[in-house]
Amino acid sequence: MKRFAKALSALLVLSLVFALSACGSSSSGELSTKEVTVGVTAGPHQQVMEEVARLAKKDGLTIHLKVFNDYNQPNIALNDKDLDANSYQTMLFLKDQIKNKGYKITDAFATVAFPMGIYSKSIKKLSELKNGQKIAVPNDPANELRGLQLFEKAGVIKLKKGAGVTSTKRDVISNPKHLQIVELDAAQLPKQLDQVAAAAINTNFAMGAGLTVLKDSIFHEPLVHNPYPNYFVVRTANKNDKVIKQIQKYYHSADVKAYIKKTFGGSVVPAW
Repeated sequence: MKRFAKALSALLVLSLVFALSACGSSSSGELSTKEVTVGVTAGPHQQVMEEVARLAKKDGLTIHLKVFNDYNQPNIALNDKDLDANSYQTMLFLKDQIKNKGYKITDAFATVAFPMGIYSKSIKKLSELKNGQKIAVPNDPANELRGLQLFEKAGVIKLKKGAGVTSTKRDVISNPKHLQIVELDAAQLPKQLDQVAAAAINTNFAMGAGLTVLKDSIFHEPLVHNPYPNYFVVRTANKNDKVIKQIQKYYHSADVKAYIKKTFGGSVVPAW
């Protein structure tokens, strides 16, 4: 009889534990409103999210940051549920990842933009480019198109109509000065700046080399309504979760906007 009573007691305890654990999670898989983990790339994305996390903490929401130095891993981690969200990528990159990797992830809200600039050590304006000189652009799919479009907007070259994310220098249909277009790894462009007449450089790599869009570039993308905003990204099933709306409120706050302006001086701008 005593054994039966002990067994019954143990069963009741296990039932209670199961009931309590079930109350702590949502059957729909909705993210917690108390604690989330967000992946970011090192640098400005990390810095801004740290400010967002500081504001959220005051209201009882803890945002843990996991920092990456790679552009592919944050989406793998998010898709595999090792993260609840990430904040580091443009729509061009996101769509390319979804198409080629089959990830079930989506954008939740716009965050910041990094206006790409054209830099040079030998000329002050692009009209000074001479016949046959070299210009450089990033060689990865999302950013090569962006660099080519920036040179196009400056009147240096012209791309074929409808040029998409896979565009390369082969899609240039007009090059009046017969410029040599060099495709280089985005991270190497600042180091190769003295080897070319001009280069389109991503802002994060420019900043790493001590260059700023407003002070050092000779041509740049618009600071307001930039065409390449970055996004806060979540698994598709969590896009409308309450905590995502909470994080958006903090990210789009006046406090964060002021922090971005003060910290980055135009090299990183709000995209909302």
